[in-house]
Amino acid sequence: MKRTLFLGPPSFNGFDGGAGARYQAKREITSYWFPTWLAQPAALVPGSRLVDAPPHGQTVADVLAIAKDYELVVMHTSTPSLANDVQCAAAIKAQNPAVQVGFIGAHVAVLPEETLRNNPVIDFVCRHEFDYTCKELAEDRPWEQIKGLSYRDRDREIKHNPDRELIHDWDAMPSVLPVYARDLDITKYFIGYLLHPYISFYTGRGCPAQCTFCLWPQTIGGHLYRTKSPEAVGRELEEAKALFGDRVREYMFDDDTFTIDRPRAIAISEHMKRLKLTWSCNARATLDYDTLKTLRDNGLRLLLVGFESGNQDILNGIKKGIKLEHVREFMKNCHKLGIKVHGTFIIGLPVETRETVEETIRFAQEINPHTLQVSIAAPYPGTELYNQAKANGWFADSTLVANSGIQTSSLHYPTLSSDEIEDAVEQMYRRFYFRPRAILPIVQEMLTDQQMLVRRLREGKEFFSYLRERRSQQTAAHKPAVVSSEQQPVKI
Repeated sequence: MKRTLFLGPPSFNGFDGGAGARYQAKREITSYWFPTWLAQPAALVPGSRLVDAPPHGQTVADVLAIAKDYELVVMHTSTPSLANDVQCAAAIKAQNPAVQVGFIGAHVAVLPEETLRNNPVIDFVCRHEFDYTCKELAEDRPWEQIKGLSYRDRDREIKHNPDRELIHDWDAMPSVLPVYARDLDITKYFIGYLLHPYISFYTGRGCPAQCTFCLWPQTIGGHLYRTKSPEAVGRELEEAKALFGDRVREYMFDDDTFTIDRPRAIAISEHMKRLKLTWSCNARATLDYDTLKTLRDNGLRLLLVGFESGNQDILNGIKKGIKLEHVREFMKNCHKLGIKVHGTFIIGLPVETRETVEETIRFAQEINPHTLQVSIAAPYPGTELYNQAKANGWFADSTLVANSGIQTSSLHYPTLSSDEIEDAVEQMYRRFYFRPRAILPIVQEMLTDQQMLVRRLREGKEFFSYLRERRSQQTAAHKPAVVSSEQQPVKI
């Protein structure tokens, strides 16, 4: 086996572009997801190491000191961070020209030719579902025999091997949790709506939903939900309890839609109850009252739900597959059962107007999730939204984040400008949170939990700092941190 390093490279300050974030950006409060996409291949490679630099405050110098001992470096990248990550790769190669450095991630999965052509320092990229591709690289197999690999041959010509089949036997995939325990400081990972410390991981991959903006199903995981059995998940959680004890306050099932298979979700929840573990998961707003009650009785604390918009036409246009009346009934049941909901919304979906923004703000106030996240529509290469934006001339510029790491709007419409889309993010945050109905539950949390009191005070300070930074960013004419040809709209 080659000595293999799996690396989440240093990035913008506070920027969560790691191998777990769906929207690579600096959030309104300190947020870091666990790097599951790197940890999974690391779990397949004996003797490998996982370094996730941003949450741990590690610099390029720190990474270089570690990388000198490795023969193979696999880095996770994203569309917003690619140019930055290439610079880190160049530093690693300058230190040791013999080291093999390659990238994984959604961007290179769909743009392997462009990535290699425009960045000669990169030796290879792994396309689509790359776990076993990384394993075979570490085993030092001949590159021309490795499925799913795009690479430079000895003559520096770019080659693309046949695609790799999707993974179906997920029970055979090793757990990422021992990798977390070995290589990561779990206290460095924060998500505002999850208890701390938390752990996020996948019990399967793929999502049957067809949302036009969603990154992972359209670039890596596909639309077939392939899963571990409830028994295998139960064994993993037993192992987690042995590894972490009572240090972990909440487990987050980060599958795109964990509850899409209701009998399986209930079976896994029974293991959580048996192990006396608190948990949360991603869900669609289609769960019925009885299912919600069963999950709650088995330890469910919070659901992360993508509502996206309060306008039905926009939901239909992005193929969300849900009706607003279903959302209202779902939220009524969650409130009745005491299940907390973190609601995510997106401003700037096709074709947003001032009126639809207002509908979304009012809808969020009406259904009143416990906490809320507002993102800007991000047209990632490989998604249907990206192709729509190209075809309709919706691109305003080429950047997804500014030099602060905060999202910018790369889209505009005849009905709404980029500036108006960005303004609406702050407007929605202020109008949602600056209401007694939203503030009082958070204050009650603070009064009953000392850790939550300290944490919410810190997050409140960060939130107002984020709003100030976003406002100053808009006056800076949306200057990107780094602009490269890879960040331009390209032909797929």
